[in-house]
Amino acid sequence: MSKKLLALVLSCVFLVFVNAQQVKLPQPSPTQTVKQEFGIGSIELSYSRPGMKGRKIFGDLVPYNKIWRTGANSATTLTFSDSVAIGGVKIAPGKYGLLTLPDKDQWILIITKQVDVTNPSAYKPEMDVVRTSAKPMALKDPVETFTILFDNVKPASTDLRLMWENVSVNLPITTDFDSKVLADLNNALKDNRPYYQAAQYYMESGRDLNQALVWFDKAIEQNPKAYWIYHQKANALAKLGRKSDAKVTAQQSMDLAKEQKNDDYVKLNEKLIASLK
Repeated sequence: MSKKLLALVLSCVFLVFVNAQQVKLPQPSPTQTVKQEFGIGSIELSYSRPGMKGRKIFGDLVPYNKIWRTGANSATTLTFSDSVAIGGVKIAPGKYGLLTLPDKDQWILIITKQVDVTNPSAYKPEMDVVRTSAKPMALKDPVETFTILFDNVKPASTDLRLMWENVSVNLPITTDFDSKVLADLNNALKDNRPYYQAAQYYMESGRDLNQALVWFDKAIEQNPKAYWIYHQKANALAKLGRKSDAKVTAQQSMDLAKEQKNDDYVKLNEKLIASLK
């Protein structure tokens, strides 16, 4: 065999070997990324999801009182687009690692500046942002695949819930967006005048309902056919105990909704009027 032919054969063998090496296989502990809108920002969670596979997990595969990366493969991370609070500590926007110290009766959950801890020996306590404890709760049904999710999502609070085997642990997260929203509303009212949004926020956050009514009226002046604005104004009037005015306004909303063929708002107003009897 000539040298040129031998070189060609070897090149082909090498290419076949390289292509074989690039075959993609399923991850034993697949990565999941979850993005949750929260407050006026969002939280992005990235973690790997190992399975039980017949193994004993806590106190065995995951030892007690030893730093756990809270997943498998790469480090588990949380990225906050806005400030949040965990364990009474305010946390600035940014990317952080989530580590845990599981125990039978109490877990320690750690938010750290380290975003690459995959081995307990790499953990540096001085990089902790906050440490908080949580009591593990027993699950009625076992969870085969390690799961982290956002639970009890509300405008200013949510729980990061960890579940595996027969254990569930909650990490409460809160955010204070009220002062930012009010500042933005005040600035916007001087410019493009979002009266409806301002009124709605005042009503839903338990502020001055009379001021909300003023803004609802201004919003109606901007858009006289907006049945949804009349409906929310009727809700505000009902909250103030002005039932007769609320009925009149709800009827206006319902008439406009019928005119514009929106059955959902027709039903909403029917329910509101019925509740005011």
